[in-house]
Amino acid sequence: MKPNPIVLIIVFVLLAAAALRFEDGFKRGQDNFTVREDKAAGAVHFTWRGAIEYPMSQKLRDTWRDYRGEADTVIIDLHSPGGSVSEGRAVIEAIERIRRTHTVETRVGPISFCASMCVPIYLQGSVRRAAPSARFMFHEPSSRDAITGERVDTPEFEQRWASRQFVARYFEDSEMDPAWREKLVTEWRGRDIWKTGRELVDERANVVQILM
Repeated sequence: MKPNPIVLIIVFVLLAAAALRFEDGFKRGQDNFTVREDKAAGAVHFTWRGAIEYPMSQKLRDTWRDYRGEADTVIIDLHSPGGSVSEGRAVIEAIERIRRTHTVETRVGPISFCASMCVPIYLQGSVRRAAPSARFMFHEPSSRDAITGERVDTPEFEQRWASRQFVARYFEDSEMDPAWREKLVTEWRGRDIWKTGRELVDERANVVQILM
């Protein structure tokens, strides 16, 4: 049976589009991060500016490989609107490996924000610092088209299931205060919840530990 040429064309277009998005993400990632070693403090600073997308996890793993013998602490400085859940999961897995032997400190600075999938990454810090004016955004996970990146509407029961899975994986398995978490989950349905570093400390959310 000969393959349908129309199907082949569609498959080719989809693969080409995915490859272009991957390459574009990789190129943007070249400028998204910086690494700085602080030998006096025994720390290496990994700074990420931009969406949570490839090659963030790879850059973090490369930094860890290059500096793990030189530093006791890995400081991850974040400024991100969020992004890919799968890439965020890969970043978290890299952090979990680092935490087995070293201290991981996460930071969000005074003119920075940490939104959506950035927040679960921030929560991985065994030490979590933020400026009082740093902004954090929490919202329900959303489905996005693999090619266009646009948000896709899903049935309500699927959205509830995805939200429960997200909360269980990234919030319940963190140091976030349980009572604050439950309040957040009731309030974020259909909307974005923004909090400053100061508000999170004042509300005892245990998201931000130390104001800087």
